[in-house]
Amino acid sequence: MSRVDLPMGGRDAMRSPLSGMSRRRSIWERIHLDPWLLGLLLVLMLAGLGVLYSAGGQSLDLVIGQAWRFGVALVVMVVVAQFSPATLYRWALPAYLVGVLMLVAVEVMGDMGMGAQRWLVIPGVIRFQPSEMMKLAMPLVVSAWLCRHPLPPRLRELVVCVALVGVPVMLIAGQPDLGTSLLVATSAVFVILLAGLSWRIICALTLMMAAALPLLWMNMHDYQRQRVLTLLNPQSDPLGAGWNIIQSTTALGSGGLWGKGWLQGTQSQLEFLPERHTDFIVAVLGEEFGLVGMLVFLLLYLLIVCRGLWLASTAQETFGRLLAGSIILTFFIYVFVNIGMVSGILPVVGVPLPLVSFGGTSSVTLLAGFGILMAIHSHRRLLPR
Repeated sequence: MSRVDLPMGGRDAMRSPLSGMSRRRSIWERIHLDPWLLGLLLVLMLAGLGVLYSAGGQSLDLVIGQAWRFGVALVVMVVVAQFSPATLYRWALPAYLVGVLMLVAVEVMGDMGMGAQRWLVIPGVIRFQPSEMMKLAMPLVVSAWLCRHPLPPRLRELVVCVALVGVPVMLIAGQPDLGTSLLVATSAVFVILLAGLSWRIICALTLMMAAALPLLWMNMHDYQRQRVLTLLNPQSDPLGAGWNIIQSTTALGSGGLWGKGWLQGTQSQLEFLPERHTDFIVAVLGEEFGLVGMLVFLLLYLLIVCRGLWLASTAQETFGRLLAGSIILTFFIYVFVNIGMVSGILPVVGVPLPLVSFGGTSSVTLLAGFGILMAIHSHRRLLPR
């Protein structure tokens, strides 16, 4: 296998493979896929289709549409997995610039939906959210920037990172889409933390973020402030802002240990639950399958995260380690935030449950991220056992 030369940081100089001593690749390594991770993702998607059928009012068209989206996302994952880390490194900055340009295009001619301007439409072809693409472009460009310099990063590198993160985050927040903007920023934060940021700088940045909270509060939209206040006391407006949280927690609690059974949830089937096939689908899961069903799904997510972390740990280049680690940790944040907001411990920020909630762009983005993860693992140089 040809050598992949990437800029390295600190002591992570790339070692040349021993000539004539590399072992033979398996069939999965030849097609650059990880069978364990792929199998876990397929199980999650199939289980998600079952939950979606119930959450979507037993609409077969909805499930078929989602299955079609999953198929497209799997093809994208396989294609992305064929790219070497060197190729990903070269495309990091162009992908970021294209993403920023599309976010600007959303501001100028984006399509409106549910009171927000977040979509671009190619008539007769596709309607998509450019902000979803930034969930991958952001860790790509920050990883590419940091791996060019000695690690841990110095103040100069961090200032550039803040600039790279700030532009798209402000554009996404202005759509408005606070949830996605925070996830995009989080993906970059994970890269910086994995680069070995010192605890002194981490503490200083944490204090700065805490000091900036009043400014953030003043610049939030009224409905965003109301979501935070509703989190503290949902009963203050039970028929308005508190409705979502009250109904979702009621559904979760009514499921008990074993649940009411598939298609038997009263909160979902009688349409008390808002957005039950997207953001609040976990409430349907909890009501119909109970605590046991929730734990099964959580175990499945845990296995995916653990496998992803193991794949990230095998990366041989700084760029690959930073990027892979950020992708899988951000995936964990998606799960945590969605379950947290449905259960009433986090504000409602519009984050879907990965590969279970209905959605096309988010599914493609998630599986493309896993394709990058598999590419980083499968393109490593194989040394003798």
